Amino acid sequence: MLRLVRFFFFKPSKVLLFTAVLSLQMGNLLKVLTCTELEHGPNFFLDFENAQPTEGEREVWNQVNSVLQDSENILFGLHSYKGAGQEIRDAIQNPNDLMLQERAWNLVCPLVIKLKKFYSFSLRLEEALKSLLVSLTCPPLTPTQHLEREQALAKQFAEILHFTLRFDELKMRIPAIQNDFSYYRRTISRNRINNMNLDIENEVNNEMANRMSLFYAEATPMLKTLSNATTNFVTENKTLPLENTTDCLSTMASVCKVMLETPEYSSRFSSEDTLLFCMRVMVGVIILYDYVHPNGAFNKSSKIDMKGCIKVLKDQPADNVEGLLNALK
Repeated sequence: MLRLVRFFFFKPSKVLLFTAVLSLQMGNLLKVLTCTELEHGPNFFLDFENAQPTEGEREVWNQVNSVLQDSENILFGLHSYKGAGQEIRDAIQNPNDLMLQERAWNLVCPLVIKLKKFYSFSLRLEEALKSLLVSLTCPPLTPTQHLEREQALAKQFAEILHFTLRFDELKMRIPAIQNDFSYYRRTISRNRINNMNLDIENEVNNEMANRMSLFYAEATPMLKTLSNATTNFVTENKTLPLENTTDCLSTMASVCKVMLETPEYSSRFSSEDTLLFCMRVMVGVIILYDYVHPNGAFNKSSKIDMKGCIKVLKDQPADNVEGLLNALK
């Protein structure tokens, strides 16, 4: 149980409030209450390493877990993506050399199938995010209470954001993706004009190719997908107050900021990778908040302490945060 002890000292012109937390609930939650909480909202310690689903979380957790369990394979596939740049250049420079044309085409087709796999995963991730938003924002509990009581779902929300930023960081370093896909579309169009039917169109038809083209044209396609999903969630759930969603995001940002800037809490993690995890999650929820909230995350009325979050990032090793600071910019 969580026991809250308050000490009041009365002086002529002011009241000093000291709030202390004395215990941990099920080993997963340490609530940090300070006087500044009245202004900036509650802060929590979320056990990103060990949180396990309760019976009430199990159904949604299983649905989301079936998506997340494929995330590492997606990242591995993206990391190993080599592209067909040289073969494409050879084919373009020698348009009458059928062997070079066939060589480039045979190399590009499997790459396009791989790109379709990445795109399809983004659609699954979008649905997983919506399921979590439903669970973490629905009445009668406040978003803060949801995050307190449903730590395993909060952890999955964080894992989706962590994956998203990792994917986009990798994608930005691989210009071959758009070059390969552009060559594929040009070749398909040319062959269609020549009335040639290609087997790959059974895998990636024109409609799919158009959607994939829009996806990969984004600098950060996964984050764009999640931002659109969050915005659509708010639009589609008109009876749900906007604050339920934005408070969920701002509270998560506060959670990560406190864990990163407070040695007492960051030292509880068994791996330094968890600190980078917290940084990515913090940046991810800030960007989602910026998309969803009418005034954005950088407005003075924002419930996110932007100066504090940026300071926390700048206090980290530059190599760890350069991409994250760029994402905020």
